Amino acid sequence: MERVLIATDGFPSAQEAVEFGLELAAEHDAVATFVLVVPVLDVVPVGGFGVMGATVHRATKEELEPLDHARRQAEEVGVAAHTRLLRGDPADEIVAFADVIDADLIVVGSRGHGAFTSALLGSVSRGILREARRPVLVVRSTAAREALATA
Repeated sequence: MERVLIATDGFPSAQEAVEFGLELAAEHDAVATFVLVVPVLDVVPVGGFGVMGATVHRATKEELEPLDHARRQAEEVGVAAHTRLLRGDPADEIVAFADVIDADLIVVGSRGHGAFTSALLGSVSRGILREARRPVLVVRSTAAREALATA
């Protein structure tokens, strides 16, 4: 394994995926690439009567913090790492970028929110599993694992 793509978004499940992905990258002396996906556009009301407009989304410093944090974590454990901000649908963009860099593995967290069918996986992780043509490791959040253990 040479290249590990690790998706992050600042949520605890993504942080668990970052930690697990870094462990794997360190074990295999692989390069980690952290990705964060933001929307292309922000939809904003421009007047009354439900009229909407859109502006190009500008990522804020707070939105970019998960990438910076992941990069710092990689430095602390001695893993070579890159970061990339992607724009669009999270599952589509993560899968496409994994193909671009020829990632050997995609690591993604899963919050497991939503209906019972989402109890094991979140919608982004399900989308990645459905679309990816390469191995995907889904790291379930500790809260989701505990909820399943008590069910």
